[in-house]
Amino acid sequence: MSPDFWQDLQKIAITYFLMLVIGWDREKEARSAGVRTFPIVGMASCGYLLIMGPAGDAAAQSRILQGLITGIGFVGGGAILKDGPNVRGLATAASIWNAGVIGSAIAMNRYGIAIVLAALNLFTLRALLPLKARIDRDEHADHT
Repeated sequence: MSPDFWQDLQKIAITYFLMLVIGWDREKEARSAGVRTFPIVGMASCGYLLIMGPAGDAAAQSRILQGLITGIGFVGGGAILKDGPNVRGLATAASIWNAGVIGSAIAMNRYGIAIVLAALNLFTLRALLPLKARIDRDEHADHT
């Protein structure tokens, strides 16, 4: 096995575990995407960029990133559910999109960006949940 293989495997593993944490959070909240979807989206995004190899040119990377942005947006759209006047799954859909960015960042050796994005994603999902519940409760009270 080449040294590139072991480096690529390490990048895929890092992506997998970062996404598993966010997927676990979504799973605990009984969302439509969770411990399976997030690692797969992250790994696929990482993998698409890794298959170019270290000699990939900027224009080719740009085209791959453009395709990823569009494709992952489509996948995330499947997490959005409309139930009458209510829409659910927007945070999960946005998190799926972010999973693609995190996987891409790791493939491009931008570990700091990937870790910050994963941490802020998790913070937003967990720490801001009580604030969202309070806003929703206040909005519901205003409409009754």
